[in-house]
Amino acid sequence: MPSILGGGRGIAVMGALVAVVWLSSGFYRVQPDEQGVVLRFGAYNRTAFPGLNYHVPWPVERVLLPAVTRINRVEVGFSTGVSDARPVEIRSLRGREAAGRDLPEESLMLTGDENIIDINFAVFWRVRSAGDFLFNTRHPEYTVKSAAESVMREVIGRTPIQPALTDARARIEADVLRGVQAILDQYHAGVEVTQVQLQKVDPPAAVIDSFRDVQRANTDADRARNEADAYQNDIVPRARGNAARLVAEATAAREVSVAESTGQAQRFLSVLQAYEAAKEVTVQRLYIETMQEILGNTPSVIVDDRLQGIMPFLPLGEATRPTRPAPAQPGAGFAPTGQPATPPRGTTR
Repeated sequence: MPSILGGGRGIAVMGALVAVVWLSSGFYRVQPDEQGVVLRFGAYNRTAFPGLNYHVPWPVERVLLPAVTRINRVEVGFSTGVSDARPVEIRSLRGREAAGRDLPEESLMLTGDENIIDINFAVFWRVRSAGDFLFNTRHPEYTVKSAAESVMREVIGRTPIQPALTDARARIEADVLRGVQAILDQYHAGVEVTQVQLQKVDPPAAVIDSFRDVQRANTDADRARNEADAYQNDIVPRARGNAARLVAEATAAREVSVAESTGQAQRFLSVLQAYEAAKEVTVQRLYIETMQEILGNTPSVIVDDRLQGIMPFLPLGEATRPTRPAPAQPGAGFAPTGQPATPPRGTTR
């Protein structure tokens, strides 16, 4: 009998030890970059935050510790081997031979002006809600990749090829980020997209040389158009300025002619009034003014036949005109040694 009791006590002690070990296995630690998702009989029960936590040991509860602060990367159109967001069954079919290569089935897209473009881009994301991330989608990484590819095709489908290759890259990235985030929020995937980054935006490799020729031709056409516009902007204002100047000069000449004609008409009327008032005085005055004007513009010469020994010539008209000094000639006004100088013109020796 005592042996049986002793055996029963040992079993109880062993059972107590097993229970203590089993209960103590429920302690777990959540790291700062993780969230603890507690499952009770396989169903989501609660979320545990960083620090020391406890759950009812297996098989009642178990905990999953997904990293929620790590930035994950999904590649679309190419694969570098850094990450592969495809499900296991798809990876098993394609294998890893595509690592480090382009994936034309993902990268070739149709633009808004019906051109084909080759786009490689990466999507950066992190876990926002661990519970939604683990239970609302079967393959969250593949969901992110599929949504990103779908939204990129939509955005490129309404964008012409030229802006997509040049200045629309930032707008495309922003539009794709908003579109992918909207789809994931609709799925309650618990994922936050942090960045969409275009890696390569080029025409297809088979036609890239021809496309570059077309681009060079378009560039030449734009340059010629700009030169023509510059010439137009230079010549048209100049022609308009010349036309305005000619109009202004003609207007000024017309005003001068009208003013002179009006003045002469008024002068004639004034003379007519004076003539009617005093005919003899007015006629004499007109005669004097007319002779003064005629003689003032006529060269005068006085000849006196009483003068002897010099030429009786006095050019009064030339005396009133400005004269320029003649250039000095060698020996002018001077006589050789022993000979007198030539006397001035108009005098006699």
